[in-house]
Amino acid sequence: MTTPQAPSTPDQTWGAAPAQAPKPAWSPGRKVAAGAVAAVIVAGGGAAIWAASSSASTDAQAGPGGTTGGPGGMPGGGLAGALHGEYVTSDGNGGYVTKVTQTGEVTALSATSLTAKSDDGFSKTYTITSAQATGLATGDTVTVVATESGSTATATSVTDGESGPQGQQGQGTPPTGAPARTG
Repeated sequence: MTTPQAPSTPDQTWGAAPAQAPKPAWSPGRKVAAGAVAAVIVAGGGAAIWAASSSASTDAQAGPGGTTGGPGGMPGGGLAGALHGEYVTSDGNGGYVTKVTQTGEVTALSATSLTAKSDDGFSKTYTITSAQATGLATGDTVTVVATESGSTATATSVTDGESGPQGQQGQGTPPTGAPARTG
């Protein structure tokens, strides 16, 4: 008669870590879930790269308000298509100045003021110089960048949608007090 014996196990060295059973293989559902997570990560990364490269190319092609700043210090980064907005910049002397930008149709014009109305109905009146008014007419599409103090917005640049910048130094008519650029 034979006596049943316990299954044999390999000898373990004194102090060695106990042997562990092998981990079970991933189930098909777990494999599918891991693949889906990987696909989302790859797609998200691709979308982020596309967005970053798209933004960079938009900035480079934006013209006024591109990556290095546009009329009156308007920041780049997609503002080239903005209808209107307000932002704060440094005045260069440790203070700050509020800037306003608007693209719209000239609805009223004189030698000292311009009123523009954006496509969304926003309307604002700006103080301008007679030089900035030169060449503009009611009905023109313009982009205005202005410095705002209280309720007064004084245009630092007026860009006509047809003829280019008005009142920007080096392009068109220089702003009041700025020397004319030659050459």
